[in-house]
Parts: sequence; C-alpha cells; structure tokens
Amino acid sequence: MKHPHFFGYGSLVNRNTHSFTPLHASHITGWRRVWQRAPNRPAAFLSVIAEAESVIDGVIAPVPNDDWVALDAREFSYSRLAVTDAVQHTAQDVRDISIYAIPPGNAAPPDKDHPILLSYVDAVLQGYLREFGEAGAERFCATTEGWNTPVRNDRSNPVYPRAQKLSAAEQAFVDDMLLTLRAKVFA
Repeated sequence: MKHPHFFGYGSLVNRNTHSFTPLHASHITGWRRVWQRAPNRPAAFLSVIAEAESVIDGVIAPVPNDDWVALDAREFSYSRLAVTDAVQHTAQDVRDISIYAIPPGNAAPPDKDHPILLSYVDAVLQGYLREFGEAGAERFCATTEGWNTPVRNDRSNPVYPRAQKLSAAEQAFVDDMLLTLRAKVFA
C-alpha cells in the first residue's frame, strides 16, 4: 500500500524528535534551506525557498494513516507543498511527497529579537550527524543560508520543545561548526 510522505530537512531529520517511521535518507532538487521566521513564532526556524539548481539532503517518512493533522500542527507556521518529483529516494511505498515551507508572504528575516535557538540547532545537527555523518552535517551547514543570524544559547534551559541531549562529540561538532560559520552566539 502506498502512503503520502513528508520530506524533512531540519529537526525532522532527527529520529528522536518524532515517531514517524521508517525514515529514508533522500535529497531534493530545486529547494534551498534558509533561516527565517514567521510572525507567530518567537524564534527563527529553518524553511526552504525555491532555487532551481540547489540540492539539499533530508529524509522522507510516511504520514501514518494519511493523517496530516499531527504533522500540520507541529509545522503550524508552514504551508505544505507537493514536491514528489523533486525528491530522490529509495523508499518503496511512496504515493506522494510534501515539504513544509514558511509562505513567502509570511516569512521575515530573523533578527536579534527573533534569533535561532541553539537547542534547535543542536537537534537538527544531531540528526544530520546520525543520518549523514560529519560530511553530511557539514554539507547541511554549507547549504543553509542565514548563519549571520544571532544564535541564542539556550542549551542549559532549552526553549525548543524537542531539544535533545548531545554527546560530548556532537556538542563539540556543533560548537566548532558555529565558530567556522562565524555565527553570533549570545547568552
């Protein structure tokens, strides 16, 4: 039986932030990852914008019982867009694939008052490290626009509701990557 799937490119890559299975590594062409904010969110989150030649890694997973309600609620500031033909994957039971993106009319650039949360970066990069290895996590950083956005260090008291505990090696990777990207981390 074929099921609808979602393409995850941020925290949905981290298996510990949800219960959707099975997860399949994949990539999508024609979309670029970018830090943005929506008016109803207090922080910047990842979104995607159309860009013909861009390719980003991510995962696909089936939506249980074709019921989008829980996933739509999780991604409440985003619109769900059909991207079936743009996704390369090895899954066998795929009917169609959707991606979530902040609608252009609702997207705003992040700023000091709407920073990236380090707890969110931790969850995302932990997922990429575990699914794609260090090279994949580095590729994630290289193919994501907007690292000049301030990053709020909320690691000791996470604001992100699906924050994850990182191993010492994962935390060192994230911290080193943020230094390499010249991210402005503040307390």
